[in-house]
Amino acid sequence: MVIHSVNKHRIVKKRRKRFIRHQSDRYHKLKQNWRKPKGIDNRVRRRFSGVNLMPNVGYGSNKKTRHLHPDGFFKFVVNNVKELEVLMMSNRRYEAEIAHNVSSRKRKDIAERAQQLNVKLTNGHARLRSEETA
Repeated sequence: MVIHSVNKHRIVKKRRKRFIRHQSDRYHKLKQNWRKPKGIDNRVRRRFSGVNLMPNVGYGSNKKTRHLHPDGFFKFVVNNVKELEVLMMSNRRYEAEIAHNVSSRKRKDIAERAQQLNVKLTNGHARLRSEETA
C-alpha cells in the first residue's frame, strides 16, 4: 500500500545556484566551497555590483518546507524497532530512515514492523539479501 503525505506546501528555493568562493575560478588551489571574505578592500564583502553574492539570512527556506523531501515527508532516523513506534500516529508526515550503523538482522525487523505500522521507509531494502540455498 502506498502512503501519501499530508503536506501540501510547494517547496520554493530562493536560490538554486551555489555560493562560490571569491577568486576560486582564478586560482586552482582555492576550492569553490564558500568562505567569507575578510579583507579590508574586498569587493565581495563590500557588496559591489557585478561581483559574487554572499549568503545571508534572507536566502533561508520557508519554515514549513525546511527539511521537507520532494515526496512531502520529513525524515526521521530510526535505530531500533522501539524508535519506529514513535511514528505510529504521524506516518503521513514523517518517513523513517534506518541509521547507517544498524545491522542487517535488525534492519529486517525494522522493515517488517514498518510495514505493519504503515510507515514509509526510505532505505528499507538496504543491506537485505535473499538467502541463497546451496
